[in-house]
Amino acid sequence: MKKNMANSDRVIRVTIAIIIVKVYFANLIPGPLGIALLVVAIVFTITSFIHFCPIYHFLGIRRWEAKT
Repeated sequence: MKKNMANSDRVIRVTIAIIIVKVYFANLIPGPLGIALLVVAIVFTITSFIHFCPIYHFLGIRRWEAKT
């Protein structure tokens, strides 16, 4: 699994995940929609930590620039 996410992508994903979690626990997102968004937040967090996004891979997007 090659890295395909830039640091800016990672920061944006973690920020979105934090916002989703805060909104969910503030009871502003009810029911199944809230749970679905919580799952999205978990996926965003995991993909941020491993620097790999399966959707980027499927679409052929590679934003990771290895420092030489």
